[in-house]
Amino acid sequence: MSNDVDGERRRKWEIAAFVAIAMLMLWDLGVDYAEGTSWAHIAVELVILLIAISGAFLIWRRLKMTQQWLSAARAEAQQWREENRELMDGLSSAIARQFQRWELTEAETEIGFLILKGLSHKEIARLRNTSERTVREQSRAVYRKSGLQGRAAFSAFFLEDIMLPGEPPG
Repeated sequence: MSNDVDGERRRKWEIAAFVAIAMLMLWDLGVDYAEGTSWAHIAVELVILLIAISGAFLIWRRLKMTQQWLSAARAEAQQWREENRELMDGLSSAIARQFQRWELTEAETEIGFLILKGLSHKEIARLRNTSERTVREQSRAVYRKSGLQGRAAFSAFFLEDIMLPGEPPG
């Protein structure tokens, strides 16, 4: 999710840069015209102005489309969560019981759930207001206590029995 926010923020900066370029080009065109600059020079600057405006528009349009797609995806995810709340609560409880069997600390348990949600170490550190190094160490402790070899094996431990072999998704 933070990638979505970072991407949106970056797109807004890109739009702002294109708008700033367009405004500077517009100002420069006014100055050049007042000074009687050649039409060839003004034509080149007009092309640059049009490119800047087009760039801002295209990025804005892509941002709006991405926001619409993200909104639809969030609505679909919310609907899925509501339809499967009982199953998710049961799975969450089963995972918590397994964490207890592995004797994970409270912090390691939280790390374990966040890993299963697919968050990166950097995202977990930001979310928990701690260093990435601390998250890496706690992740290693989770893997060591579980006897699993890393993120993929850890996730597979909980997910491999959800779908039977040969069973098509959906």
